[in-house]
Amino acid sequence: MVNLQPWRKAQTPAEDGGAAATATPSTPEKEAPPRKWNLGILSDPLTDEVPGSVILLSRTHNRNEPLGLQHAHARTSASSLPSVYGPSRSPSRGSRQSSRSRGVDKKRTADGRFILEPQPEDSANDPLNWRQVRRDVALVSLGFYCMIGGGMTPLLAAGFNDVAATYDVTIPQVALTTGLYMLGLGLGSVVASPTAILFGKRPVYLGAIILFILSSIWCALSPSYASLVVARIVQGLAVSPVECLPSATIAEIFFLHERAYRLGIYTLLLLGGKNLIPLVSAVIVQSLGWRWVFWITAIVVGFCFFLIFFFVPETFWDRAPRPAKPTGKHHSHFHIPGIHHKKAAGAPEAHAPLSVQATPLATPLEQPGKRKAVHVGFADPDQDTTRPEYFTQTPDNAASDPEKQGPERQDPADADHVSEQFSIHYTDYYRDAPRKSYRQSLKPWNGRLVKDKWLRVMIRPFILFAYPAVLWSSLVYALAIGWLIVLSESVAHIYRDVSYNFTPLQVGLVYISPFVGGVLGTAVAGRVSDLVVRFLARKNDGVYEPEFRLLMALPITISTVIGLMGFGWSAEERDNWIVPTVFFGIISFGCSLGSTTAITFVVDSYRMYAGEALVTLNFSKNVLHGFIFSLFFPRWLEASGSKNTFLAIGGLQLGCMLFSIPMYIYGKRARMWTVRRNLMEKF
Repeated sequence: MVNLQPWRKAQTPAEDGGAAATATPSTPEKEAPPRKWNLGILSDPLTDEVPGSVILLSRTHNRNEPLGLQHAHARTSASSLPSVYGPSRSPSRGSRQSSRSRGVDKKRTADGRFILEPQPEDSANDPLNWRQVRRDVALVSLGFYCMIGGGMTPLLAAGFNDVAATYDVTIPQVALTTGLYMLGLGLGSVVASPTAILFGKRPVYLGAIILFILSSIWCALSPSYASLVVARIVQGLAVSPVECLPSATIAEIFFLHERAYRLGIYTLLLLGGKNLIPLVSAVIVQSLGWRWVFWITAIVVGFCFFLIFFFVPETFWDRAPRPAKPTGKHHSHFHIPGIHHKKAAGAPEAHAPLSVQATPLATPLEQPGKRKAVHVGFADPDQDTTRPEYFTQTPDNAASDPEKQGPERQDPADADHVSEQFSIHYTDYYRDAPRKSYRQSLKPWNGRLVKDKWLRVMIRPFILFAYPAVLWSSLVYALAIGWLIVLSESVAHIYRDVSYNFTPLQVGLVYISPFVGGVLGTAVAGRVSDLVVRFLARKNDGVYEPEFRLLMALPITISTVIGLMGFGWSAEERDNWIVPTVFFGIISFGCSLGSTTAITFVVDSYRMYAGEALVTLNFSKNVLHGFIFSLFFPRWLEASGSKNTFLAIGGLQLGCMLFSIPMYIYGKRARMWTVRRNLMEKF
C-alpha cells in the first residue's frame, strides 16, 4: 500500500525474462506512481518517506526504522531532551542495507536482552552509569516534589467560600486567583526551560523550590486580596519547572527500555497530586482554616528541598554528535566520545560514525542556488569508517576556529551551529575526569553548560505554533487539562452553595472520582492506543504514521462531551450527589485520554523538537485556556446556571475535536510541509 523504493524487492533475471540483466545499474526502474491515499491519510505527492513515519513491523530486521531522515534538517539549537537520532544515512542507500552495515558492538543489559539506548559512555560520571538505586531515588524524590507542585492549581477548591469571606470578595474573584496562578505557570515554563537548557536543571529546581517556599508563606500571610493574587502568580512561576523539566530529567538518567515504567510513575504522582491534594487541603480548611493550607504546603516543600538537594544531582550529559578534530595545525577543544566504543580483539578502530553530515542530497527539498543543508539519518554503508569523522572534512589549511574562517571556507550559519551547539565544556571535562564524589555532586551550580543564546532558546517553542500537528496537540491538551481546572473552579459553587450544601471536607472527597477516572484513563490510553497503532500499521504494510494516534479522538470526544453535559445537567436538576460526581470521573477519564494522546502524537511527529513542544503544550494549557477561562467562567456559571453553561462547554469541546478529521487526512502532508519550510532552524 505504501510505495517505498529502498525496501522494494528487486526482480531477478528469471522473474522478468532477462530484462533486468540487460539493464545498466544507472537505469532507474520504472515505478508505479505512489498511492495518493493510505488508510484515509493523504500521501505527500513527492515522497513516501516523511519524517515521523516509522517501519514499525519490519520482517527484514527486528527494529523500528524511522523514515525520511534524509529530509529532516539537523538541529541548530540546544534542547532540554537528549538527541533522538542516531547515525546518518546517505540518501542513496536503502534502510535495509544501512541496517546491515551497522556492525558496532553495542552495549547491552546484564542479561543481554536489551541494547542500551542511548549508549552510555565509558565514564563513571555519565548519569546512565550511575547505580540503579541512585537513579531510582532521584526519580522518587523528584516525583514527590512534582506531586506537591501538581496539586497547587486546585489547592483552594474546597475553600473558595472561606477565602471570599475573609477578604469580603465574591467567589468569582477568588476563582480568578487560580487562573492567575496558571498564568504564572505558563510564563514560568517559558523562563525555566531555556534557563535549564543553558545552565542545568539542578540550579533551576533548587531556585524554584526556594521561591515556592517563600511564595507559600506569602500566601499564608497575605493581608489583602490583592496580596494573595500577586502571591499566587509568583507561586505559579515557582512551580512551573514541575511541568517542563522532569520528563527531560528522566530521559537523561534512564535507558529507553526503562523509561516507560518510570514515566508512568512520574505521571501517576503528578496526576495524584492534582486530584488528592485538594482532598487533603479540604481537611485542613475545615479543621484549621484556609491559611494553614499554605503553611503546611511551605513545610512539605521544605522537605522537598531536602530531597532534591541531596538526591537529585545535575543530570546533564551531552550526547549530541561531536565534531572531529581538524587535521591542520590548529587544535580544537572538542572531545570525541567515540573512543569509548567497545572493540573486538585485534579489530581495527572502526565504527559507524555518529554524525550529522553536511552532504548534498538529491531530494525534493534541494533548491538550486542555496547552500547544502544539514540532514539527519543513517550511516552510509560504503563510506570509510576507519576513523570517527563527525562532519565533512575541511581542507587541511582551514582554520579550526569558526570565527577566523572566511565565507569561502565555511558558511557563518554552520560556524554558529558548531560553536553554539557543540562547544560544551561540562561534558568534555567530566568525560575523562575521575568519578565525582558525593560531596562534589551536591554542588548547586556548574556554570554555563551550553553555548547558545537564551532568547533564541526561549522563542523556539512559540515557533511551533506554525506546525499543524503541534497546534492540534496544543488545542487538545489545553482542553483536556483546562476542563479539569474549570471544574475545580465550580465544585465549591455547585456542591456547597447551589445544590448539595456540602462541607469543605465533603467537597474534597468529590475528588476521589476524578482521581480514579484519571488513573483508568492513563492506563487505558497507552494500551488501547498501541493496539490501534499496531493494527493500522499491519494494514499499512508495516508502516506507522503518527496520525494513527488521532483515532483516539473518538473515545476522547465521547467521554468528555458526555461527562461535561451530564455533570452540568445533573447538578442543576439536583440529582443525587453521586450522579454529577460520576460524570466528574468520566470527564477526568476522557481528559487523561486526551492529554496522553496529544503528547504522544506531537512527540511521534516531531521527536527532534519534543522538548520545545512540551513547553508549547503547557503554555497553551496554562495561559490560553486556564487563565483566559478564569476571567469569565465563574460569572458565566453564576448567571446562566450549570446546565446551560456545561451544555455550551460540551458543544465547544465537540466542535474543537472535529478538527481531528482534517488533521488525520492532511497530517502527513503537513509534516512534510513543515520539513520543507524548516521554520525552527530559520530562527
